[in-house]
Amino acid sequence: MNHALSRRALVAGTTLAALAAGSRTAEAGTASETPWVPVPVPAQVPVTEYQVPVAGGGSLWCWDTGGDGEAVVLLHPGSGSGESWPYQQPVLAAAGLRVIGYSRRGAYGSVAGTKAQADTASGDLDTLADHLGLGRFHLSGSAAGGPVAIDYALAHEDRLLSLTVSGSIMGIMDAEYEELTSVLQPDPFGDLPVDFRELGPSYRGGDRDGVAAWLAINSRARTADAFAQSLAHTITWSALETLILPVQLITGDADLYSPPSVMRLNAEHLRDVETHVVREAGHNPHWEQPAAWNRLLLHFLRRHRTS
Repeated sequence: MNHALSRRALVAGTTLAALAAGSRTAEAGTASETPWVPVPVPAQVPVTEYQVPVAGGGSLWCWDTGGDGEAVVLLHPGSGSGESWPYQQPVLAAAGLRVIGYSRRGAYGSVAGTKAQADTASGDLDTLADHLGLGRFHLSGSAAGGPVAIDYALAHEDRLLSLTVSGSIMGIMDAEYEELTSVLQPDPFGDLPVDFRELGPSYRGGDRDGVAAWLAINSRARTADAFAQSLAHTITWSALETLILPVQLITGDADLYSPPSVMRLNAEHLRDVETHVVREAGHNPHWEQPAAWNRLLLHFLRRHRTS
């Protein structure tokens, strides 16, 4: 396959249309004829909380449902933190999984430490996995958690049972891809309200209390000492092609960062991949359409469990 994609082909949609024609993408979510019904946050199961020390004087706030089931680690969006998973924590635990969420350096509850001495974000994840005594585990990264999850897979693929990346531009550094994402996010995109950028219009109009709860988590997400962490690898399409583990890509049909066509473009560079579009969701389908998102994740994990 020719991966030398021109800006004209990418932006005009000819390449994306070709990908769509052969797509295995499945859709999930609320049927369009169904009125929007807000989903209340379910009761949470008990967890154990930790502060996991990491290099450079930092520490990661972590919660862990425990148990003997296979572990799934949830990597939060840049607009969120370890608090971003109230719709997932009890559902995944009820399915018999050991559910783990944490805040990366400088996010809610965590301590950034010294930037010059800090490890990479994926290195921190490996430290956390060792601290919690994890063997092989499932990893799910949403939005800005996606590049960290991919970086971890590139470094420690043998430690993962499966990889899910949701609503993420995936940190890909190929020039053609970076040009495409710049077209999707033109100035003054970054100056728009965060809920407009990250939540789909159906959700913003249909669940004002849910938007307020999401914004409250966002308001606590970044601490004063936060800094951007580096990755251990340069993520490129050719790097994705080296992965052999099962990968699931999910995006919302109203995601302004990674619309379905871009998700399918990236899927073309993964060996063992399935793709899903969550209807009536933006950049945070795990929050906007949790029933559909949880169903996709659980189905994928069950098919890739060790026994």
